[in-house]
Amino acid sequence: MDKKKFIPINQLCDCYTVETSFFKKLHEEGLIELITIEKSICVHQDSLTTFEKIMRIHNDLHVNIEGIDVVMNLLEKVEDLNHELQQLKNRLKLYE
Repeated sequence: MDKKKFIPINQLCDCYTVETSFFKKLHEEGLIELITIEKSICVHQDSLTTFEKIMRIHNDLHVNIEGIDVVMNLLEKVEDLNHELQQLKNRLKLYE
């Protein structure tokens, strides 16, 4: 495990002006994964895009954490459906 790829949530709290409890609640809802490295709670750098999306939903739309979970699930479903639609379009092109 490369420790350089993990960012302590204390640094993220300063950057995004949120409390550590916000990260813990997101983790409890299963929206982000937290890991403890050397007594510091961290987030993998690959999770930052998801976290930034969550922050936009939370700040811009004023959605609570439970609502964020619903929105993220719906966005995932839409993405899956778009992927499936693209596959079907590609298959349809074979018959044209």
